[in-house]
Amino acid sequence: MSNSAKNNNPTVEEEEEEDEGDVFLGESDVIHEFDVDAEDLPEADDDDDGNEEEEFDENDDSVHTFTGHKGEVYALACSPTDPTLVATGGGDDKGFLFKIGNGDWAAELPGHKDSVSSLAFSYDGQLLASGGLDGVVQIFDASSGTLKCVLDGPGGGIEWVKWHPRGHIVLAGSEDCSLWMWNADKEAYLNMFSGHNQSVTCGDFTPDGKLICTGSDDGSLIVWNPKTCESIHVVKGHLFHTEGLICLDINSSSSLVISGSKDGSVHIVNTVTGKVVSSLTSHTESVECVKFSPSSATIPMAATGGMDKKLIIWDLQHSTPRFICDHAEGVTCVTWIGTSKYLATGCADGTVSVWDSLLGNCVHTFHGHQDVVQAISVSANTEFIVSVSVDNTARVYETSEFLNKTA
Repeated sequence: MSNSAKNNNPTVEEEEEEDEGDVFLGESDVIHEFDVDAEDLPEADDDDDGNEEEEFDENDDSVHTFTGHKGEVYALACSPTDPTLVATGGGDDKGFLFKIGNGDWAAELPGHKDSVSSLAFSYDGQLLASGGLDGVVQIFDASSGTLKCVLDGPGGGIEWVKWHPRGHIVLAGSEDCSLWMWNADKEAYLNMFSGHNQSVTCGDFTPDGKLICTGSDDGSLIVWNPKTCESIHVVKGHLFHTEGLICLDINSSSSLVISGSKDGSVHIVNTVTGKVVSSLTSHTESVECVKFSPSSATIPMAATGGMDKKLIIWDLQHSTPRFICDHAEGVTCVTWIGTSKYLATGCADGTVSVWDSLLGNCVHTFHGHQDVVQAISVSANTEFIVSVSVDNTARVYETSEFLNKTA
């Protein structure tokens, strides 16, 4: 046996000393002291973090993750003309522009003094509007992120912003019960619409640009004349929602508006007559999102998602559920993927799922987010689905994986 091996074996006396308990060092035992910068010290949970990061990556299907936000991300918009350009906004009072596949480029959109609640690109992709809970709408050059103008007036936070389908006219709904419209090119106030009694929670121009439809926390839906500010139809009360509206969508022919409410009901209103033409009753909790199928759909359909963990695809010819698609948690957002038969949902469990509207089956589920998905959008070329979450991130998923499999 070598001497080195012998020296590694403790003697009986040494073993007894170890068994006696802790041995403490005294000052006389210190040979030399070193100054160590605290930043150089490893974190106590470095090993744990490493394992978590490894596990996290294995469950992350995203091809691009944007981590510029320091708070929950609420607002999202994909450019209608640049398939790579995405805008996000959130609870850190900031908005950002980033490009899919270009992790080195991002432009911060400063200026809001409260959460960025809504974002929208103009129809031609040139301008970006951001609405904040500070009651201000900001207009940016979409290509550079340069601030062009600030539009104010509302006495409460901005709930949503929308653009006219063929012009640089921007519309915003406010917590102060009002609706505001500006000309972004001229930085000019145009009109203020008054008629709701509570926050204007959802709204939009009709696709033909001739009307405006808005929904409110007061349970009413109003169809407006954009030029005169007059309310053409006020829909409320019997046969309509009993609680506040959360969401609405307008069909491609501008003739119908579908709305979802806190009371779990879904109604379809004719914009010309102001009459409720259909009531879709299958959800048992609040309806968070509603979307008409694209105009190219062979069968007129609508998709609705609710906190009852269900996506319902409706046959509008018969006002009946075509498919009821179960989720693990509440369905927070829904969007059709271009003009295809597919639609995507965002879920409170952090997943994004893609569904075949003609078969009613889930063709793919994307993982990556660690908390509730707040909004989803599809890139202009339909190659990417983008989602934002309470986990402070935006994530990008490729659609080719499931579209090619199911083509």
